[in-house]
Amino acid sequence: MAVGDEVVARLAADGVETVFGIPGKQTLPLNQAMEEYGIEYVMTRHETAVSHNAWGYAETSGEVAATVVIPGPGDMNAMNGLKNALNDCTPLIHIAVETEPEVRGGDGIHETPPDTYDNVVKENYLVEEPQAAVATVAEAVRTAKTAPKGPVRVGIPKNFLGMDVPQAAPPAADPAEPPRPDADAVAAAADRLGSADEPVIVAGGGVRASEATESLTAVAERLDAPVLTTYKGKGTFPEDHPLSAGVLCGGTSPEVAAVLADADAALAVGTDFDAVSTGQWSLDVPENLIHVTLDANDIGTGYEPTVALVADADATLAALVEEVPDRDGNGIERARAARDADESRVDDLVSGDEPPLMSPTALQAVRSALPEDTVVAVDAGGSRIWTLVSFPALGPRSYVNPGSWATMGTGLPSAIGAKAANPDADVVALTGDGGLMMCVHELATLAAEDIDVTVVVFTNQDYAIISEEAERSYGLEEMTYGWSGAPLSFGPIAEGMGLDAMQAETPAEIESTVADAVASDGPTLVAVPTDPVEPQASEWMSRSR
Repeated sequence: MAVGDEVVARLAADGVETVFGIPGKQTLPLNQAMEEYGIEYVMTRHETAVSHNAWGYAETSGEVAATVVIPGPGDMNAMNGLKNALNDCTPLIHIAVETEPEVRGGDGIHETPPDTYDNVVKENYLVEEPQAAVATVAEAVRTAKTAPKGPVRVGIPKNFLGMDVPQAAPPAADPAEPPRPDADAVAAAADRLGSADEPVIVAGGGVRASEATESLTAVAERLDAPVLTTYKGKGTFPEDHPLSAGVLCGGTSPEVAAVLADADAALAVGTDFDAVSTGQWSLDVPENLIHVTLDANDIGTGYEPTVALVADADATLAALVEEVPDRDGNGIERARAARDADESRVDDLVSGDEPPLMSPTALQAVRSALPEDTVVAVDAGGSRIWTLVSFPALGPRSYVNPGSWATMGTGLPSAIGAKAANPDADVVALTGDGGLMMCVHELATLAAEDIDVTVVVFTNQDYAIISEEAERSYGLEEMTYGWSGAPLSFGPIAEGMGLDAMQAETPAEIESTVADAVASDGPTLVAVPTDPVEPQASEWMSRSR
């Protein structure tokens, strides 16, 4: 059997069901084998999308997807999404066809040095001998699935794929179990939390990775502790729960920040306290801090914990459920006060239903239109921050957005991945027009692959989050980085690529139009004009009142 067939067979045996990519002459042996082994192949329109596809697949399912790209340009185009997945600890397998060893160093077509990719993946494997291909792929899958998870690259020289050589059998080893918490540290954490009058919990993306939402909810309810999530943790604690207190992000209000600052003990679980969620560590945290993370290097980043555990989020929370007392405190009131304050700030901004709408008004209408179990993939950009603070997320796998890498152009590709992972679910992409233009080619992928995703694009004809800063801080003209002189009309663009397209301008129109689009068969785009000079969430929500 040819090496290419053996590699694909191994991916299938390790549970990879979907591969995203663009075929090239170098990848054809792999593409041919995918049909034989029942792996779904989703052909995109640009390699910048493939790693975002796989990221969305993994984020919304917890399972591993794979990408296959050609050497050089294909590989480098995918680097953006690989770095996004690395920052988010999202598992995926990136198969890159490499230049032949005998040509390497001679500027062969598409050649790049293999170590180019070392810093954008958890591990970068190069297959040096054709007999090692299967064992290397098996090790890559194991590495990707081992916590803390992440993207793994496997470079396989083009000429190896067609060789018929015996393969070294990989060791029969499953991914390593995530570390369990130290019993004494759990007891110390439980003692500090149980003796606190006003504890608080901060939940990060590690709660999603560990499937720890149920344990998190149990601990919060026993402690009667408000729960704040990071922007990567949004959805890991249902935001319709009375203990949900808000999101730590660029749009965190003083009232939400005070829930953390005024607490006398904090449990931070599944977060690395990165600079984005903490405003470069400007948020105040209680001196009595319990920090649970999988990476020892996260301990002490920005904040010094009193108790630290390098352990799995779910295992730690499950242990704490057995240890912490069942308290009757004021957690619900503290959480409600923060939510009410944020709602009041949003209400101060919103004025009427006349278009163009403010983003929170449009987002509220979209949320009303969607079934609770809809999977929502959100792009980066200004609209994402409004989404973080005004669009309730109701489940750990039903809301995803990029983390600290914050790359734009992920919303639509990640929704494609989410639909591949969740074929029976309603899937919606929320994006701004700036973000959509960075991946607009993937509308054609929706149509060509008949992927039933609804794309809601908020159009303000501007990179508004940049223009607002340019005007406020640098005295440049309003909408300096807009394109209102050459406005984009996404309806004809989408229709030209084979999608149905609609436009909605008022809350009532948005609610009915989005509901119809989600209920319809096949991909649909809904364009929603929003106010190009509205305040940005980062400024409006943090202002003094």
